[in-house]
Amino acid sequence: MKTALLVIDVQHGLFDPAPRPFEADEVIHRINALTQRARAVGAAVAFIQHERASGLLAFGADSWQLAQHLQVLPGDELIAKRTPDSFLNTTLGDWLTAHDVGRLVICGYATEFCVDTTTRSAAGLGYEVVLAADAHTTHDKAHASAAQIRAHHNATLPCLTSFGPSISAVNSADVVFEADPKNQ
Repeated sequence: MKTALLVIDVQHGLFDPAPRPFEADEVIHRINALTQRARAVGAAVAFIQHERASGLLAFGADSWQLAQHLQVLPGDELIAKRTPDSFLNTTLGDWLTAHDVGRLVICGYATEFCVDTTTRSAAGLGYEVVLAADAHTTHDKAHASAAQIRAHHNATLPCLTSFGPSISAVNSADVVFEADPKNQ
């Protein structure tokens, strides 16, 4: 089964202004390590960018650009979205089908919104999901710290078994990307 890495909403306007998300630099470092390992075995890599008609994350604005230290290479796919669901009204499903993908590794921002929604949607569509447990983040909220939100999602999303395909939460250093036989 082919694997794709989805990097969700790691954008300048969400990551760089203060206050920054929990472990922002560490998360970007972990994402860069994931993308390097994925590319090394021929796994598909997609960067998903949230966009709005105006304001923060307006298409083309500085805030919409991918975060400064994120390593994006030619050949990586860029996918625009307008909702927390990276599949809804986007090209993601067609891109995954074209790459014969059945397993997704998901990381990025925001844990309780776009990462959560995309994980659930992916499982509902039949994809096996690996949540990179230390490579997704959010900001502190009034009801819980970002660390608590991440820990909560890492604990609860794998409990959603009714979709059929498995959802697991694995530290990014332990995520395994299988080599694509075409690249051997």
